[in-house]
Amino acid sequence: MKCLLDNWYSNVSRMDNLFDLLTDDQLQQQVSPGRNRGIYLLGHMAAVHSRLLPMVGAGDQLHTYLDEIFLTNPDNVNTEMPAAADLRKYWKEVNGKLATHFSGMTADDWFTKHSAVSAEDFAKEPHRNKLNLLISRTTHMAYHFGQLIFLKSK
Repeated sequence: MKCLLDNWYSNVSRMDNLFDLLTDDQLQQQVSPGRNRGIYLLGHMAAVHSRLLPMVGAGDQLHTYLDEIFLTNPDNVNTEMPAAADLRKYWKEVNGKLATHFSGMTADDWFTKHSAVSAEDFAKEPHRNKLNLLISRTTHMAYHFGQLIFLKSK
C-alpha cells in the first residue's frame, strides 16, 4: 500500500512544482498545436481530484462549478476561466484534503467500494474499489504531467 501512496504523493508533488513553475502566460499556451491549454489542464486536474473527495469518503466535492468548465466541456478560448492563481489554490486545497483523508485510511479501507459504484455492481466487480481509483487517478495525473511539461520551454 505504501508504494502506491508514495507514487500518488510523488505525482502530486511533481504537478505542484510544475504548476508553481509555469507562469500564467505559459498556462495560456496549448501543450501542443490543437491540444488543451495548460490552464484548462490545471482546472481539469483540480476538478477531477475534487470529485475524488466524496468517492473515497473524504467529504463533499469542492468547487463543483469547475465540472462544467473542465470536465463537461472541452477547452475553449472563449470560455471564461477562473484565474490561474485560484486554480492553483484549488488544486492544493483538494490535494491537502485528500492527503489528510488518505493518511487515516487502513489497508482494508482501500479495498472497499467507492461511492461511484453500487453495492450490487461492487459485489460482481470487487476490483472497483478505492485502491483501483487511486491507481487510475495516479496514471491520469502522470499522463497530464507529460503534456504539461512541454509548456516549460514555451
